[in-house]
Amino acid sequence: MKWVTRNRIRVNRTATAWLIRRFIDPSGTFLFVEASQVAEVQEREQAIGFDAPAARYPHKDDQGRCSFEALAAERAPHDRALAELARIVGGADFADRINDTPESAGLRAISAGFPLIATDEEVVTRASFLYDALYAALRERHGEAK
Repeated sequence: MKWVTRNRIRVNRTATAWLIRRFIDPSGTFLFVEASQVAEVQEREQAIGFDAPAARYPHKDDQGRCSFEALAAERAPHDRALAELARIVGGADFADRINDTPESAGLRAISAGFPLIATDEEVVTRASFLYDALYAALRERHGEAK
């Protein structure tokens, strides 16, 4: 399956790509384009858009969720560690949230550097370790098996 999002990925787009690869579509491919092109590429390529205007999973949906939060709730509603990770990602993506946490602030700070040191494809690959580690720590916090 193809997925499309805005290029120069940071918090939500990186986390959503990790979520897709880890839980939804391990062999999925990502297309990174200008924000103004996401809707057209989504239609032309029969891709699923995320974190962009007119994407299937927009930057902020009608419930105020980022695409990571929406996909996590839709695809893994009973995974408590993933739900907590979704809150962290949402807090990092929308810094003005009341529930901004130290974890969200740290993730936001780290993610700001992603496009400065790597291409979007490299970020997806390299940041997976970060999200795997954070998810593992949250699973342990919730007493879930590894």
